[in-house]
Amino acid sequence: MANDVLITISRDEVERARLLSEYKYEVDRQNDLISARREGISQGLAQGQNYVLSLLEQGCSLEEIKRRLK
Repeated sequence: MANDVLITISRDEVERARLLSEYKYEVDRQNDLISARREGISQGLAQGQNYVLSLLEQGCSLEEIKRRLK
């Protein structure tokens, strides 16, 4: 009977470790996605700013810039 209890406890520990590993993997994956999204947004904003600055340097009016951005 004690042997059965030890086997059950061992199985529970293995299952707990497996679930913890899955949880850590999912958290890491979500963090990677969030980081990639933030980086993409940052790059998009930088490109947009560069585009607007380029239009200003070309002498475009504010109305022309607004029209081009739509």
